[in-house]
Amino acid sequence: MPKSIAARLALGYGLLLAISIAIVCGVFYFGTIGVLDRSVDRKLMVLSERLAAIYQPGDSSRTSGEIAHLLTDRTDSDTEIFLLLDAAGRRISGNLSSWPVADSPAGKLLHVHVTREGRVVPARLLIRDLADGTRLYVGRAMLESDSIRTLVLRSIAYGGGVAVLLMVAGAWLFRRQLEARIGQIRRTAAEIEAGDLSQRIPVASDDEFGKLSCDINRMLDRIEQLMEGVRHVSNAIAHDLRTPLGRVRNKLDGALRQQQTVAAYESAAQSAIADIDDLTRVFDKLLQIAAAESGMRPEYFSDIDLQQIGADIVEMYEATADEQGVLLVQLYRPGPGLPARGDRNLLGSALASLVDNAIKYAGQGATVEVSCGQDASGAWLAVCDNGPGVPASELPKLTQRFYRLDKSRHLPGNGLGLSIVAAIAALHGGSLEIEDAAPGLCVRLRLNH
Repeated sequence: MPKSIAARLALGYGLLLAISIAIVCGVFYFGTIGVLDRSVDRKLMVLSERLAAIYQPGDSSRTSGEIAHLLTDRTDSDTEIFLLLDAAGRRISGNLSSWPVADSPAGKLLHVHVTREGRVVPARLLIRDLADGTRLYVGRAMLESDSIRTLVLRSIAYGGGVAVLLMVAGAWLFRRQLEARIGQIRRTAAEIEAGDLSQRIPVASDDEFGKLSCDINRMLDRIEQLMEGVRHVSNAIAHDLRTPLGRVRNKLDGALRQQQTVAAYESAAQSAIADIDDLTRVFDKLLQIAAAESGMRPEYFSDIDLQQIGADIVEMYEATADEQGVLLVQLYRPGPGLPARGDRNLLGSALASLVDNAIKYAGQGATVEVSCGQDASGAWLAVCDNGPGVPASELPKLTQRFYRLDKSRHLPGNGLGLSIVAAIAALHGGSLEIEDAAPGLCVRLRLNH
């Protein structure tokens, strides 16, 4: 068997078609020649029984007269065969000049060659033994049937030959088309393997291959997006970690190069430790994102109250908001709390990150509102402010790791907060929605329905 699936499918298609052609030809042959043969056999049986019924032992005149009549009535007279032999094997009447030997089996239909009116012809014969040893031959010359059989066989041979040629051509075209479609996928895969992630499989139809190509293209889009994210994270890590590491090194190097007091050494060490703690917090947040994106936490989900989580976070950040000159309020829903299912600690951490960002970036005199609710898409937690907001072109970038709207990095932070919140939302089967509140910004953490 060939290793190529296209070749195997083409071969299977060809074999199936060949079997179908053979079945059709067999049905056609036996439906024509078989019908003719059965019709001849029935007529021979009827004539043989008729002649046997009028035969009188010792008197063959009536039977001979009927045979003479049948040979001259112009009904199948050119093909009919009759022969009546006495017990000694001598011909009494009929139109055969040679016939099968006397020991030929009686009661069976034979296909033999006989001499009829001086001409050797293929014949179908039925031999019947009568009462006094007389033997009756009733038959039909099969020249016409053989001609029809030859014509049918020739037609089947020609038609089958053409069908086989078409089958071979169809199998070849089938294999070539299949290999061409698969070849497009393989060529695209090879180009991507070589490093060109922008390549996509051409979609030329809406069949199974077209749907497969669309699925693969979507997968490649996602892979390219993830690779871009990895490159962005790598660049951001190199930028954001290089500076604090360099600062730590310079402080320690400066402390070693200069003759300083113990207090100065202690101050340099504490400053270096603080910078290292900042780096540790960055890596801790990266680990939080990885843990949330791994999807391994649903077993810790429990019944929670989103409104109570909002109240707890607002209470925790009230003092910080007052120090920054920001009014932090919670919008309560009428009635009881809002039940949901999830990880209370993760959702509290996510909401805290949203509130912290809002207080940090909304500015003095702004109002930050914490709310929760439920709609047809599921439950949600939201933090909205009326601060300066974010340009529309920057909104899609806010959840990228290490992305910061503050390009100068003069505000504390590492650009991982919203990335963690988005990962937590995804872990809960939801999403993070960021909208322009005009003025300000509204961030909604949506849970699954």
